Amino acid sequence: MGHNGSVSISESPSPIPSTASSSVSPDEQESAAMRNAPNPYARFDRREWDRLTDRTPLPLTQEDIDRIASLGDPIDMTEVETIYRPLSALLQLYIDGRRRTAAERHAFLGEPEGHSTPFVIGIAGSVAVGKSTVARLLQLLLSRWDSTPRVDLVTTDGFLYPNRILQERSLIARKGFPESYDRSALISFLASVKAGNPHAKAPVYSHVTYDIVPDTYIDVDRPDILIVEGLNVLQPPRSAPGSISVAVSDYFDFSIYVDADEKLIEQWYVDRFLKLRATAFSREDSYFKTYASLTDDEAVSTAHVVWNAINLPNLRENIRPTRERATLIFTKGPDHRVESLSIRKD
Repeated sequence: MGHNGSVSISESPSPIPSTASSSVSPDEQESAAMRNAPNPYARFDRREWDRLTDRTPLPLTQEDIDRIASLGDPIDMTEVETIYRPLSALLQLYIDGRRRTAAERHAFLGEPEGHSTPFVIGIAGSVAVGKSTVARLLQLLLSRWDSTPRVDLVTTDGFLYPNRILQERSLIARKGFPESYDRSALISFLASVKAGNPHAKAPVYSHVTYDIVPDTYIDVDRPDILIVEGLNVLQPPRSAPGSISVAVSDYFDFSIYVDADEKLIEQWYVDRFLKLRATAFSREDSYFKTYASLTDDEAVSTAHVVWNAINLPNLRENIRPTRERATLIFTKGPDHRVESLSIRKD
């Protein structure tokens, strides 16, 4: 789901292929070896998490929260106070720690301190799980801190290959899968940001025309924090045998995976599809305008087909396997409420 109620490519229906869905959840197939492996995460339920801090300022109003919530992803002040207040305090610890380390390194190496490079936060998770709301909420919340007033947000949709290239490579039905992204361009962008270069350029994607907007860019000019949100941002390095590559996540200082049960995410996807049918899909210039005339039953059926043919396989094959690469895992329950959080032990 994109900004202003528009549909995001990674969270929108693609042209429906005939691909069949996997029938058994990986949650049900998890091996005994994985279940018995040492757990590198410390887990907190929402009550335990809420008790971590009651002194951190929360400079947001309900109006702020209403303005940034994604379609079909309700969030209220209670959720913000319970989950995001402690998270903002934790992130400030990470940010302050990184700045101290940078200052000490400069002193040790005899380097001029110069401009601090941005602290980069990656946010991953399935289509329809609520990544966009988490990203926009953190952007607003962290920008209200005196120490981090400049917070930029970039989604990886802008680094999808243009439709022309996807069609040439027979990948148009694989939009949102790892191979549909210009990974080299994304890594070059992040390398420029982390090098402290001014005016790094991120391409812009239209969630209405379902394509890259020509000659249009987001200007990322050495912010205090950069948030990068997308399906595949925690993918491991991809390289040919014998070669060395880097991962997008190599440039992250902190990462979040937004998790939920498959059935919950599927229902959230269907619910949002129905809402988009009456909003973004109805626009004359919408790539999906033919969906606007579907009946309720047809829309529900279409949404389930798209989910099972495209989004569920991508979740199982590519997205969920990256979950344990995150610094922090949000686990959501019904109504998008975060039920538990697991943070990697350092």
